[in-house]
Amino acid sequence: MSNRQKLELTWIGKENRPKLEPRILLEDPQNSYHAAHRITENDIFDNRLIIGDNLLALKALEQEFTGRVKCVFIDPPYNTGSAFTHFDDGMEHSIWLSLMRDRVELLRRLLSEDGSLWITIDDNEAHYLKVLCDEIFGRDCFIASVVWRSTDNSNNDAKQFSVDHNYILAYSKHSDWITKKLDSEGKRTHFKNPDNDPRGPWFDGNPLNSPNPRPNLMFNITAPNGNVIKPPNKGWRWARETMMEKIASGEIRFTEDQTGIRRRTYLADMKGLPPSTLWYDIDETGHNRQAKYELKNLFPERVVSDLFGTPKPERLLRKILEVSTDLGDLVLDSFAGSGTTGAVAQKMGRRWIMIELGGHIHTDIIPRIKKVIDGEDQGGITKAVDWKGGGGFRFFHLASSLLTRDRWGNWIISKEYNAAMLAEAVCKLEGFSYLPSDTIYWQHGRSTERDFLYVTTAHLNPDQLQQLSDEVGPTRTLLVLCTAFRGKADRYPNLTVRKIPKQVLSRCEWGHDDYSLQVENLPKASPKPGQQALFGDEVGE
Repeated sequence: MSNRQKLELTWIGKENRPKLEPRILLEDPQNSYHAAHRITENDIFDNRLIIGDNLLALKALEQEFTGRVKCVFIDPPYNTGSAFTHFDDGMEHSIWLSLMRDRVELLRRLLSEDGSLWITIDDNEAHYLKVLCDEIFGRDCFIASVVWRSTDNSNNDAKQFSVDHNYILAYSKHSDWITKKLDSEGKRTHFKNPDNDPRGPWFDGNPLNSPNPRPNLMFNITAPNGNVIKPPNKGWRWARETMMEKIASGEIRFTEDQTGIRRRTYLADMKGLPPSTLWYDIDETGHNRQAKYELKNLFPERVVSDLFGTPKPERLLRKILEVSTDLGDLVLDSFAGSGTTGAVAQKMGRRWIMIELGGHIHTDIIPRIKKVIDGEDQGGITKAVDWKGGGGFRFFHLASSLLTRDRWGNWIISKEYNAAMLAEAVCKLEGFSYLPSDTIYWQHGRSTERDFLYVTTAHLNPDQLQQLSDEVGPTRTLLVLCTAFRGKADRYPNLTVRKIPKQVLSRCEWGHDDYSLQVENLPKASPKPGQQALFGDEVGE
């Protein structure tokens, strides 16, 4: 065991974790939408827009999408005080950290092995959030803290500093994650061609040193004025003959005082450039006011005050998806807001899932994505990516809780569940894939090629159980969940018989529909005796 101290971020209520019910998702065809015809062969129709509490929705996605999401982008509440008008300052931090911890843990599970998480945040919680993400992902999986210039004009009325930026914290599941290179106009400004070099624009930098020292790389270079330039510690990158050729061609040249050499890096040779952590070019990544303009141009009939209050510009999302995804990759946003993530992903040929609870999913997101699909959205990145429309999405809502109490206070299966919904819900609870057979009535789900699940609200008698056992046969096993049965459960070696809801009662917080930031949803536990600080360094082994 290491003797080093382990420092952790602590807060009131950190030990309280929700027991989430893995709800099923129900499609609402009336709100689903797709283009009237295919625009290209690469049109994507199976995108998902989900309305509901985003923590429950993420849990609902867990079984199907664990390890499949290439990029998660979220723009969560910044905890600036306006979102928490009823709490003192210390309690705001605790609520916010618990909210983020529960969601980031689920988002990490959904990420593919080469996936990445991107979170926009400001100074108010950025540093707490980084420590929190360090705990969840591991400090070595921190990619970068990008500084994004989020406004095009400073606040002249600021009493201290005009805050002109936000942060974007980026994390990956593995420390060797590699960003994609960018062919960025902003980066091209580093390349000039003042001497009309026939190879085109170039950037003046140091010559590359050898990664592996060898004797033939350890040689002196004599400048035209006679100065002797010694090799770096590990030698030059190239042997003498190659170095002389590059000096003759002008790719490597002497400094003005002829005491060193420089190497020209040509734009034509670049296979893209790594992104910088400073996104200051508002022409490249947009700004908040521009995002409002994009929405206003999309919905000219609406007044600005009725539009979503804090949208993100499409150019910002475009850059994030460029450095983290390829065509066809899956993108997830669980704080969908005005729907920018889905709009940009659609235009860039990525699949997407968005989750939103508020009513603006109907007033902002659905109308916006419909315009994108119909090719009526001419703003944002439309022209830059030559978007012509196409594709579609499916609209889902969370099913109600599987269990509810009857008038005597007993837990029973909700009457809103039909047989198919019940089978799917129980499959999720038991870790089975919901794959109902068209021909075998007792095959509702499976966990392996020979292990199945059967759900029924019937009362099973010994004859029925024996028939099931005979049909399953000696080479397969079946988990049977029913409301009641007669006989001995262990009589049938290939059957495991359990009662519902008794089998699942202790699994979840049944009937809990809201894990958002409402006062009635605060953790009930109070601080331990003697606990004073809301935050601090917890020392352990």
